[in-house]
Amino acid sequence: MAKSVIFSSQAPAPIGPYSQAILAGNMIFVSGQIAIDQPSGQLITSSGIEDETRQVMKNLHAVLTAAGMDFSHIVKTSIFLKDMNDFPKVNNIYGEYFPQNPPARETVEVSRLPKDVHVEISCIAVRD
Repeated sequence: MAKSVIFSSQAPAPIGPYSQAILAGNMIFVSGQIAIDQPSGQLITSSGIEDETRQVMKNLHAVLTAAGMDFSHIVKTSIFLKDMNDFPKVNNIYGEYFPQNPPARETVEVSRLPKDVHVEISCIAVRD
């Protein structure tokens, strides 16, 4: 099976040896996104977990759009939190992006995330 690298100039460039996403067949595997504002390169972490989560979702959307997909194509997400006490706020924001038929997911607390952010989200989407 052939695979293609997906890149969006509207999302932060990878900060290591990985791709923003890989398209394999009709599936896209989007790497974990953190709250980097692409135009400025700045982290969106000081204004609260809600703004951080919205930026993460914005970055996921940019990568999906580059592959010709959107949130409705997502079948699975993984959410990594620095502090599980942030779960209700992150869950609330996350839910705004999936008003119907939300994807499968897991949410786990981890001891540390890249650039010391508070939330990272990755996803798998399927093209119809």
